[in-house]
Amino acid sequence: MFNRSHTPPRSLGSSPRRRLAAGALAAAATLVIAGCSSGSDDSGSGASGTVAKGTFPAKVATKFGDVTVKKQPKRVVALGWGDAETALALGVQPVGASDWLNFGGDGVGPWAKGKYDQSPKKIGTLEPSYEKIASLRPDLILDTKSSGDQKRHEMLDKIAPTVGVPKGGDQYLTDWQDQTEMVADALGLHDKGQELIKKTKAKFAAAVKANPEFKGKTITSGSLTSDGFGAYVRGSGRVDFLERLGFKNNPWVEKQGGDSFFISVARENVNKLDADLMVMEPIGVSASTIRNDALFKKVPAVRAGHDVVFELNSASANAFATDSVLSVNYALDKVVPEFAKALKK
Repeated sequence: MFNRSHTPPRSLGSSPRRRLAAGALAAAATLVIAGCSSGSDDSGSGASGTVAKGTFPAKVATKFGDVTVKKQPKRVVALGWGDAETALALGVQPVGASDWLNFGGDGVGPWAKGKYDQSPKKIGTLEPSYEKIASLRPDLILDTKSSGDQKRHEMLDKIAPTVGVPKGGDQYLTDWQDQTEMVADALGLHDKGQELIKKTKAKFAAAVKANPEFKGKTITSGSLTSDGFGAYVRGSGRVDFLERLGFKNNPWVEKQGGDSFFISVARENVNKLDADLMVMEPIGVSASTIRNDALFKKVPAVRAGHDVVFELNSASANAFATDSVLSVNYALDKVVPEFAKALKK
């Protein structure tokens, strides 16, 4: 299964952007490959599927062209990261789904707990079993937050109409709002999707109002793997979440990123991660490994106590990383107070 590295692997070609991304993700690549399923899917009971009544025909614009869903889908398979819980938020229970963070059970985080009447069939993540997907007889496949690989899309589209990534959403960069809009539209539930988005934006606005001290403060969203430190740039769900709260991403990190959304940081540059607030995630290592790192402890923000280090595999870390309409609401409730507390020290 996909491990809890929170940094999805990228299908990298030879373009400058992709070569840059390859280097940026090298630190997490070994962990990702070791932890991910490559077709050895977990078994689930295979729910019969529950769908909310929508309006059809429905049209969704994607990287691969417009997709028209002619009638109410009854058997939805959700493959993209966060697609299943987005469908659940709209009242639709997929018959098959990918468990990107190896939650087990229904394959979703605590923010979507109890939304299934019957567990879905588990499908692989990076290299799903197309045979298993076909055996579920889907009439709609959701893959809005994935690699955006052409071959993957073509294989899925042969099985059932497939809503792939949006234009510019390659390499898992589809944000929660685009994902909600696409999934809702595909299910004929445009108005319900817009209502979810409206409520979530209102919740962000309330968090901003409650924490005016966030505005203009610099932030570093970083991680540590067994290979070293890294940090996220604008375009990743983490940084987008933080910027919606009023933070400004670390300028040094942003400058290094180029067209990528993640950078590797050499140990001699760990001090460059300094910001008004630092948010760090352990990837395949313990949180104490970060806290006890000699160079990390010397960063001014850390010395001042202006840092949040998530526990490995914690609900907070997973919600912060997933960036779906349900997980960001959970993060606003659970994670934002941690940021406020650390910033006020």
